Amino acid sequence: MNTVLGERAPRAATAYASNCFDEAAAAQMEQLVADFGRMYRERNEALEQIARAHHECLLRLSLAADFKDDDTGVHIVRIGFLAEALALALGESPAQARMLRKAAPMHDIGKIGTPDAVLKKAGPLTPPEREVMNRHAEIGESILGRSRIPLFELAALVALNHHERFDGTGYPNRRAGAQIPLAARITAVVDFYDALTMDRVYRKAFAPQEALAMLVAERGKAFDPRVVDAFVEGFAAMEALRQSINAQGLDFRALLDEQ
Repeated sequence: MNTVLGERAPRAATAYASNCFDEAAAAQMEQLVADFGRMYRERNEALEQIARAHHECLLRLSLAADFKDDDTGVHIVRIGFLAEALALALGESPAQARMLRKAAPMHDIGKIGTPDAVLKKAGPLTPPEREVMNRHAEIGESILGRSRIPLFELAALVALNHHERFDGTGYPNRRAGAQIPLAARITAVVDFYDALTMDRVYRKAFAPQEALAMLVAERGKAFDPRVVDAFVEGFAAMEALRQSINAQGLDFRALLDEQ
C-alpha cells in the first residue's frame, strides 16, 4: 500500500468529520440565536401588554377620580391631548410628547382619596379642608410612583408637581421655576384652562376667551411664562383640538393608542 495514500485517508476522514462538526455546531448556534430572539420578542410583547394593562387600570382609577368633578370623564382625555400638543409646540420630541399625553391624564388620580365634602364644596375651603385637598398631589405620587416603567415615573412626577407655582408659592414642596418638571408645568397650564371651560358643581363654564385671559393673568405667577406664551400662540389650534375631542366623544381608550 502506498504510504502517502495511507496517511492521506485518515487525514481526509478527520477533515470531513471536522467539517461536519463545524456545520452542526453552526446550525445549532443559529437555532440558539433564533430561539433567543424569539424569546426576547415574546418577553417584550408580554411586558408591553402588562404595561398597557397597568396603564389602563390607572386611567380607570383616574377616571373614577375625575367623575367627582366631571360626570362625563372627558376632562382627562382633553388634558392628555392638549398636553401633547403643547409639548410639541415647546419643541419636545414626538416620543416625549406622546408619553406626556399618556401621563398627564393621571395628574389628579390622588383625588380618589379626597372626601366629596371637601372636593365638591361650593364655598371657600377652611384651612383644614384646604390641607385635606392639597394632599391629593402626594397621594397621586404615591399611587403612581411604585413602578420603574418610565411612563409611570413621569406620571408620578406630574401628579406630585402640577400644583407647584412658578413663583414658588404652590404645594406640596414650594418648588419654583425650573425646579418644577416641565411636564408638570405643561400639565398645569392645560389643566387650568380646560377646568375653567367646563361646568363645575359650584359654577358655570367660562367662555374660551375669558379662560384665556385668566390664564394670561397668571403668567409668571402660577405658570411658566414660556409655556403660557406657547399656549397663547397656538390658542386657535388648542381650542379647536378641545372642541374636536368633545365632538368625537372620545373616552380614555384613545389615550392608549400609539399614534
